[in-house]
Amino acid sequence: MKLFLALGAFSAMLAVILGAFAAHGLKDRLTESLMSAFQTGVHYQLYHSLAIVLIVILYRQTPTPMLLWSASFMLGGIGLFSGSLYLLALSGIKWIGPITPLGGLCFIVGWGLLLVASLKGSN
Repeated sequence: MKLFLALGAFSAMLAVILGAFAAHGLKDRLTESLMSAFQTGVHYQLYHSLAIVLIVILYRQTPTPMLLWSASFMLGGIGLFSGSLYLLALSGIKWIGPITPLGGLCFIVGWGLLLVASLKGSN
């Protein structure tokens, strides 16, 4: 779980860096629509990075493989969802768009696994 904690913290830090980069370095280079897509990627990356940190804390109290899977799906979601939005915004390549919902599905599965783990928990 130490790896998940490090990845969650790194991803959160990267989300802040990317958000600042977008606000200061991309505001005059991207259309409003592409800037919105980039910022959506940043927001979802930050939310799910914090969720990974929360999952690590929960795992330390109640170790269950389902929490490991939850964190894994959240990481996959960050890569697919946020990553595809960053690539779309920066490159303008439209075929990347269909990858985004796969990341969203990873987020949903990650949250669902966290839900199930919480319902199965001993407390």
